[in-house]
Amino acid sequence: MDSMLYFCSFLMVILLAILLQLVLFSPISPQILEIPSASQTFTSNSYLQRVSKLGEGFLDRPEDVAVDKMGIVYTATRDGWIKRRHKNGTWESWKYIGRDTLLGLKVSSSGHIIVCDAQEGLLKVTEDGVTVLASHVNGQKIRLADDVVEASDGSVYFSVASTKFGLHEWFLDVLEAKPHGQLLKYSPSLNQTSVILDNLGFANGVALSADQDYLVVCESWKFRCLKYWLKEEMKGQTDMFIDNLVGAPDNIKLAPDGSFWIALIQVTAPGLNFIHKSIASKHLVASFPKLMKWVIGAYHKAMVVNVAADGKITKGFDDPTGKVMSFVTSVLEYDDHLYLGSLNCDFIGKLPLTTSTD
Repeated sequence: MDSMLYFCSFLMVILLAILLQLVLFSPISPQILEIPSASQTFTSNSYLQRVSKLGEGFLDRPEDVAVDKMGIVYTATRDGWIKRRHKNGTWESWKYIGRDTLLGLKVSSSGHIIVCDAQEGLLKVTEDGVTVLASHVNGQKIRLADDVVEASDGSVYFSVASTKFGLHEWFLDVLEAKPHGQLLKYSPSLNQTSVILDNLGFANGVALSADQDYLVVCESWKFRCLKYWLKEEMKGQTDMFIDNLVGAPDNIKLAPDGSFWIALIQVTAPGLNFIHKSIASKHLVASFPKLMKWVIGAYHKAMVVNVAADGKITKGFDDPTGKVMSFVTSVLEYDDHLYLGSLNCDFIGKLPLTTSTD
């Protein structure tokens, strides 16, 4: 009896020591997060299993996609390259940046490529080389530049997902569930960067409305997108664009008809719901990052939705099992097709927008 009591006491001491170790040396100071129920329902249709695979095996997790006026497709990959696909279907390793931290990219009005580098900030890439446009804001280094859009006046707006955690620790921001994100503006004429919005919940995608009256910025772990007004009478005001989404919004793109395409990261697995209700569980997962793949659904499914200018979902496509596509991070409509980037695939998905997907 005494030996059993001694063993149980010893075990309790060991468990308490482990718990203290996890908490005291944890990289996060988390808070409880209640994941909202989706406000608009979505019926699975498996349409993303119909994609054709562009550049399969040549592209290492192409997170975003851009297309220029000539129809050339650009993407940034985890092997440090900006690669492009010519109209004849051939691929080219175009510019080597040398880092796996390249995320959102945009073809500018003058034809060069603007890229968000989660390590260095905002980059300009041309045939002649690479220039850092913005690396600091208000004296602080830009830590996790994520997505970018250019206005007609040349201003560049880009999101910073987290000012606390880097790209390879993105999940720590999700676990901590505190607003470290920003929306920034880079003015080329002044060569200055300013903060437009602060305290955002993992600010992922950013897009301009068709009339350029407002920006839409996505807050991933808040499962919503905000509307930030640019026009004079409402300039500086922020409204809700869409909330309680069925997934965490990542990149957002303006469609030709004035609606928006949003990639929804499937993080609302039962495991993550449980983790967000327990501080101790958050510390545990933060200390053992490999556990994150077991508690989120991003690596096992994919979803994109089309949202009208009034914030209503009009259509959506998914791969409910990740059979063909998973962890889709961006969706771009061009020439009656969708082009899909992913952080878990070795290709860009291409899906025709035909009557079968209407």
